[in-house]
Amino acid sequence: MVHWDQLPIRTMDTSRQAIPFNVMTKPIGPLCNLNCEYCFYLEKLNLYSDRHSHRMPDEVLERYIRHFIESQPAGMPEIQFTWQGGEPTLLGVEFFEKAVALQQRYANGRRITNAFQTNGTLLDDRWGEFLHKNDFLVGISIDGPRHIHDIYRTDKGGGASFDRVMRGIEILKKHKVEFNTLTVVNRKNSQHPVAIYRFLKEVGSGHIQFIPIVERLDPDPGAEALAGPPDPEDQSTLDRHVTPWSVRPIDYGNFLVSIFREWVKKDVGKVFVQMFEVTLGAWAGKPPGLCVLAPKCGNGLAMESNGDVYLCDHYVYPEYRLGNIMNGDLREMLGSEKQTKFGDDKSDALPECCRNCRYLFACYGGCPKHRFLRASNGEPGLNYLCAGYRKFFRASEPHMKRLLNDLNLECAHR
Repeated sequence: MVHWDQLPIRTMDTSRQAIPFNVMTKPIGPLCNLNCEYCFYLEKLNLYSDRHSHRMPDEVLERYIRHFIESQPAGMPEIQFTWQGGEPTLLGVEFFEKAVALQQRYANGRRITNAFQTNGTLLDDRWGEFLHKNDFLVGISIDGPRHIHDIYRTDKGGGASFDRVMRGIEILKKHKVEFNTLTVVNRKNSQHPVAIYRFLKEVGSGHIQFIPIVERLDPDPGAEALAGPPDPEDQSTLDRHVTPWSVRPIDYGNFLVSIFREWVKKDVGKVFVQMFEVTLGAWAGKPPGLCVLAPKCGNGLAMESNGDVYLCDHYVYPEYRLGNIMNGDLREMLGSEKQTKFGDDKSDALPECCRNCRYLFACYGGCPKHRFLRASNGEPGLNYLCAGYRKFFRASEPHMKRLLNDLNLECAHR
């Protein structure tokens, strides 16, 4: 049976003073011990060139923790901190021991939880003991079996990382640390959906996230690829505008459909696959539990190690900076005209084909960063992954309705 309380659902309230919000915190900035070919965050080294500035200073850490807790709605009993990188384990256990102590100092009776994303290669028994003791939820990045994972996820010397990641997973299991797996769906591993799904189950992942990688190359003003409608059967023109590791739309759709068919036969209620559970929630009329599938953006900020705050984790560029935690207020940043417009643009800029799409309620146009194609009528703003999303929604529709019936839940979208 699917439990709705497992879905990370946040209600999109029109009053930003009344809503909970999240900050993707980068306490080590973009520094990482790996050199994954598809990583979009490594380029942020150019944004913050002083290597020593990448470690979050103590005064920034304390100001952030206190202010983040105080900025959440008064009636919110639980507050979650989200730590990412780069690779946060480069900071050492001591940094996070300090963070936990500060959280308890400023909790004011609220329950504090922590989510922690890592590549797993530096985990050891001390990390395992700390993460278990403090009830951290760990997201560990792994792209499939060895021959698939090591295609893009290599270290600074070009060496494989798979064995070190697997040792990290064993550390988590040994110390009974709750973990999710985060799998980047790319050009290569999208060809092996069922093998990857079965592998993730074998390593003990009961909570699986599939994250499609789409990175656009600098557009050529003289090219025609983005001026006409996308052809899902012919990728030759689209490929010229995305990186060689970006997943192709139809491949992404096929990837989801293939795994869904296996999941729906025997794993419903046993294995949490984020995309499937969130889609099921959408059919039931539940608020979207995944920002890329929500009608609006704007409730997820990103903060760099020096305290700079940005609109979103995917928009850490100078023109999208909102301010700095040391001299700014998170609530004011969240409610600023700049952030509000950014959030509203997701729905306001939808092309007509999206507004008329049967599956608008499940997708809402997807992530704005991926909306760089033109629709068949010439309108801009169509998501690069549109064909893949539609393929998955169509294939899963009858099963979603049956699952809702089995769960005695009403289908909100007939």
